[in-house]
Amino acid sequence: MRTRVTIAAVSGALALSALALPAARADEEPAAFTVSNVVVNEGKPVVFTPTGVEPVSVSMTVQAPAGVRSVDALLWSGGTLPSPDDLDDQSWPDMAGPATPDGMLDCTEVNATTATCRATFILRPWRGDGSSWDTLVTVTDKQGGTHTDENVKTFTTKRHTIVRTNASPEPVRKGGTITATGKLTVAEYQFEYSYVPLPNQYVKLQYRKAGTSTWTTLKTARSNSVGALRTTTTARYDGYYRFVYAGDAHRTSAVSVADYVDVR
Repeated sequence: MRTRVTIAAVSGALALSALALPAARADEEPAAFTVSNVVVNEGKPVVFTPTGVEPVSVSMTVQAPAGVRSVDALLWSGGTLPSPDDLDDQSWPDMAGPATPDGMLDCTEVNATTATCRATFILRPWRGDGSSWDTLVTVTDKQGGTHTDENVKTFTTKRHTIVRTNASPEPVRKGGTITATGKLTVAEYQFEYSYVPLPNQYVKLQYRKAGTSTWTTLKTARSNSVGALRTTTTARYDGYYRFVYAGDAHRTSAVSVADYVDVR
């Protein structure tokens, strides 16, 4: 048996205006209500490209004492979930919504009290990095009983990062100087909708001798105000050079395409 379940998703203060949450106190909620096995984006961080639009899957198992009638869910970010009275013109947060045309989700009954549910949300953040998100779920059973949990799952989002490398001259005389240049950029989805320079970040220059599979870190470079990278090393053998960025709480790690240099 399959039942239709409404799904909505927003972040921050708008959450309560976009989804009417049933009033429920802990002492009124039947103990048999449970929400478990919540998985967001297949367990991976959500990564935003310059489009600022990312489909995110959410799956869960829900249990209700009189059987599952409906499940409301939302994804939100921005600290403590506010009350509707706190909303004002300055509190519009990042927006998100279900990917399905009718905004509905099919839940499959496992037994008389349990169902598994799944939805795809479209996250559209536009303020800050918003790296930490929460998952709110409200379950309603077939007799009208409800259960709400404001944070059944926390997940993270990051901006996609790209690093590029060029090693020159090519070819180079053995013992000569190789100059490695590159650029570090990150997805910007608020104004530019493109990749923009990422300054003041430390990036490793790595080398792999031709015919081997092991990469060795030679130096650490720092991106300047326009994201540019530059460092030098001594030519010893034919081989490959690349920049590697470790990433951080808001940005993904990145490895450049390796650039081959012929040493003569």
